[in-house]
Amino acid sequence: MPKPASAASLQAAENAHLLAEAKKIVTAIGRMFAPCCEVVLHDLLHPEHSIIHIECPLSGRKVGDSGTELVFARIQDQNFPDVVQNYTNAFPDGRPVKSTSIGIRNGEGKYIAAICLNLDISLFSSMNRVVEQFISTEAFQAPIRETLRARSLHDVRQAIENFAAENNTQPRALSSNQRKELISLLSEVGLLQLRGAPSFVAETIGVCRTSIYNALK
Repeated sequence: MPKPASAASLQAAENAHLLAEAKKIVTAIGRMFAPCCEVVLHDLLHPEHSIIHIECPLSGRKVGDSGTELVFARIQDQNFPDVVQNYTNAFPDGRPVKSTSIGIRNGEGKYIAAICLNLDISLFSSMNRVVEQFISTEAFQAPIRETLRARSLHDVRQAIENFAAENNTQPRALSSNQRKELISLLSEVGLLQLRGAPSFVAETIGVCRTSIYNALK
């Protein structure tokens, strides 16, 4: 009859299983977010060569390298936060990084592994500058305000009413000079060129259509 497994061997088997499962996660995340995210699996039971798997090694590290300061801090303090998320970091060559460290505990509540994600945000910073330049309009303002929609006689009516209101009067009460100014304005912004606009303007301000054309001379 085989001897029952010892508690130590059972714990070792559990730890090995957790590391194997964590490796699947690291592989999947690393390959999904390549080439901009380094994903590292640390074996906290062997801190002197804690890296047992690494995807997209942007930091230049490799399997067998030792853990970082945060890895050692997690080993030394079992009350260390399970997740340290979105903290500022940097690769050895100076590229800015956004990092997240996730601790993995076994059934006894002891840290046995950590998954660390290091996102190279320099790529996105460059992209952001390109996008900002692409959508920038400050240096290229149009000389007049443009509305990207089909205009109609409703816009003509609105322009006439706005002009009359600015002059504290009604469309049919405009003076001769005001009518001439209004007609010139409507022509400048292209509203008088709309189909049926001359007749509509004439009726709205109470003049004949011939007066509209005469005002433009």
